[in-house]
Amino acid sequence: MRRKSVIEIDEIKRISIQKYKQGEKHEVEDDVIVEHHLKIYLNNQYFVTLLCTPSHLRELVYGYLRSEGIISTAEDVEACRIKSNGEKAFVELRNKDIFKFVGDHVVSEKKLTSACGKARSVVFPIVENNPPIKPVEELDYEKIIELFRTFNRDSVLFSQTGGVHSCALSDGNKILYFREDIGRHNALEKILGKALLEGLDLSDKWVLTTGRLSSEIADKVIKRGIPVLLSRSAPTDEAVTMAQKHGLGLIGFVRGHRLNIYS
Repeated sequence: MRRKSVIEIDEIKRISIQKYKQGEKHEVEDDVIVEHHLKIYLNNQYFVTLLCTPSHLRELVYGYLRSEGIISTAEDVEACRIKSNGEKAFVELRNKDIFKFVGDHVVSEKKLTSACGKARSVVFPIVENNPPIKPVEELDYEKIIELFRTFNRDSVLFSQTGGVHSCALSDGNKILYFREDIGRHNALEKILGKALLEGLDLSDKWVLTTGRLSSEIADKVIKRGIPVLLSRSAPTDEAVTMAQKHGLGLIGFVRGHRLNIYS
């Protein structure tokens, strides 16, 4: 059965394909993940387009704006309206003068991909309100391995399509939030956006992800004061350097009964 988001947008599309296996070609039906375009408007001005999976879009908007330094709390947003087709999000900020546009509009409507990249020509004051990390004294590695077993079982969209990344927030004992998206950044923004909307204390939480641990991913986690970042994939050298500098517990290649401790 196809899953729906809260605004009733298909996350999966079934298409006809040809499959080649063991020397024979067959016509089959296949499920592919939907790539959705979400345009975000701030104070009625176009800001950016995110390419994402069309679910939990409100959480994505809040998480993304917090990561970009536009907001520091959910209260910085006066209103957030997402059109019924999920293609546009209109955000009203309490601070009406936060942006100084080039002229009186954004120069071009560029897209922010599901991975990385910059997508706008505006100048704005970054909100610097990042809590310090409280390093974890000692991690239970067997608990991490067990958490990842649960985490991997929750990957429904990945099981159906193989086309998404997964991300979860944990208290170190159980999964609190779980989200999937075509972009590893988006999946992270969704769980962080949900935490922001619910006013959750992140100082003792863990982030689990399927994606590569880049400096951008580490930065988003460090900005929230989250002490532990875990992945079944590899880190980059810059992510390791950042983790060591800020006291972030960074663990990669959590697979089967093994893992690598980088910080």
